[in-house]
Amino acid sequence: MTDIASRLTELGIALPEPAAPVAAYVPTVLAGNLLHISGQVSFEGGQLLTGRLGEDRDLDYGVRAARACGLMLLAQMNKALGSLDRVERVVKLGVFVNSAGAFTDQPKVANGASELMEQVFGEAGRHARSAVGVPVLPLGAAVEIDAIVAVKAG
Repeated sequence: MTDIASRLTELGIALPEPAAPVAAYVPTVLAGNLLHISGQVSFEGGQLLTGRLGEDRDLDYGVRAARACGLMLLAQMNKALGSLDRVERVVKLGVFVNSAGAFTDQPKVANGASELMEQVFGEAGRHARSAVGVPVLPLGAAVEIDAIVAVKAG
């Protein structure tokens, strides 16, 4: 078992099946030593977590949705690289939160994914990040997150 696979087991994390694209794009692009991961929406147990934060969903739901996006990002990394041990560093997460105009806790929502990356990769999981509120996301998703990951030569 690889180091990261062992860590996932210790954390009780089973990666979901990587989601297929819903439009004309690819899930990942490896350019040089950077893996660019397309936006991943908030699936949990095969169900899409939908809704608008600050309207029909609360902060805890948003954090859960962001963590679900983080798990899907990990699944896409694993599929693209063959092993999460090839991840050198999580460089950046772009977090989009389906939120009402008065909702201002997008950074707290984003922590659901950010904290997951640090749990899985340790210091290499600490990353730059943006967290923005948007009025709607594809399929009515509560959260969508894209990522840039540095990859070890392999």
